[in-house]
Amino acid sequence: METMDMPVRDKSPECLFGRCRLAWTVTLTALFSAVFLFLVSPLCRNLWLGTSSAWTYLLSVAFAAVSAAIVSVDRFLMLRAGRSGSCGAVTYVLWLLAEIVCVAAVYACLTQVGRSVGVVPQGDGWIRVFLGAALAGLVCIGFPAAVCAFASGRSNGGNVVRLTDFSDVVSDAPQKPYEDKRITLFDSNGVLKISINEDNLYFIESDDNYIKVWYTISTGEVRQYMLRCPLKTVEDSFAGSVLVRCHRKFIVNIDKVCILRSEKEGYKITLGLEGVDSIPISKTYEQNVLSRFNSRY
Repeated sequence: METMDMPVRDKSPECLFGRCRLAWTVTLTALFSAVFLFLVSPLCRNLWLGTSSAWTYLLSVAFAAVSAAIVSVDRFLMLRAGRSGSCGAVTYVLWLLAEIVCVAAVYACLTQVGRSVGVVPQGDGWIRVFLGAALAGLVCIGFPAAVCAFASGRSNGGNVVRLTDFSDVVSDAPQKPYEDKRITLFDSNGVLKISINEDNLYFIESDDNYIKVWYTISTGEVRQYMLRCPLKTVEDSFAGSVLVRCHRKFIVNIDKVCILRSEKEGYKITLGLEGVDSIPISKTYEQNVLSRFNSRY
């Protein structure tokens, strides 16, 4: 079984920034907003959307068109940013909040316009209308986004990291010690995506509900592979192997540790990878890491 050393760049979560995911989120947002506003309209004194008059109809169409444009442009920018590999869950949430603020501001401004021409009843001031619209936007935009992200995350849950031992596999090729164990990754359809020699794996880094697997190829080039999997799951799967948890965000290959030094803020690990900073060891895992490091030879 050959090693699949493929170039994989650091990428944003597919369940948040994927093209299909964003398209489904926009569609669900539109449908959910229509139903939600219809149900709550009898309870909201500042809600004037409808067709009761020509002016009200025009203002409603204008609000729907501007809101749809804001959401569509925002999701397009999300898609572009997601492809750059620089966005995570926090960025996604902040983007949604900015979207909600913009839509709420448009509604509050159109409310003032409607009042100035006498088609929208007088009521609360601009700030209170804006806050009410922002709350409604939080439901209409936030809830569909959360549902889509959860459903997408569940559908991607089949990505699995496995430590496979090939030492007992019958083969016509001569057995090589360094090929005995590999880290293997399968997608939700059971298709093998990547297989890495354990000796080439340096460390695994947590990034929200994703992990980055840091490894080298035959030329010594450092590469990464990102997949959806909690670091705790990896820790449990690799119990007893050379992969040792040293921090809430890191698991290291203890055989790849070049230097383990004590500093004022605690121990740190140097793996000897160019461009990769030292990895901290937290107090929780300190004794286990020191024990494994001292007993590895």
